[in-house]
Amino acid sequence: MGRAQTAGLGKWLGIALLILVLDQLSKVAILLYYQLGESTYLTEWLNLVRVHNSGAAFSFLAGAGGWQRWFFVGIGVVATGFMIYLMRAHAGQTLFCAALACIMGGAVGNVVDRLVHGYVVDMVDFHIGSWHFPAFNLADSAITLGVILLLLDEILRVRRSRH
Repeated sequence: MGRAQTAGLGKWLGIALLILVLDQLSKVAILLYYQLGESTYLTEWLNLVRVHNSGAAFSFLAGAGGWQRWFFVGIGVVATGFMIYLMRAHAGQTLFCAALACIMGGAVGNVVDRLVHGYVVDMVDFHIGSWHFPAFNLADSAITLGVILLLLDEILRVRRSRH
């Protein structure tokens, strides 16, 4: 791997690390200042809340008995390795690598939670009336942003290939 590729990879890993650090700081604050289930009203549609999620997105497999913790950690480790490989191979593709950095930072943030706590700490509660979107965290937001950027990158790539 050349010097330019190493520098490019370092930038993307730095972005992922920044996301990881901000995610973990927000979770530490929630764990320090909120009891499980405690919430603070912010607006008519937004609360800050402490929720523990032992499953995946939308609490998928939350009641599976504990094996899912290690399953999701394993998926996170494999996915992180694959994303590093992709970033190295495509270091000059800014939008693609930015997307992967967001996904990686968020995924590692949630893996850290699973390793340290056995669950993921969630804190953002969007709601309309009595309907509540599943609570989420900064890591989940970074993953979502990364997926949006990946979709945009693919749309732009297809458009470029047609011309």
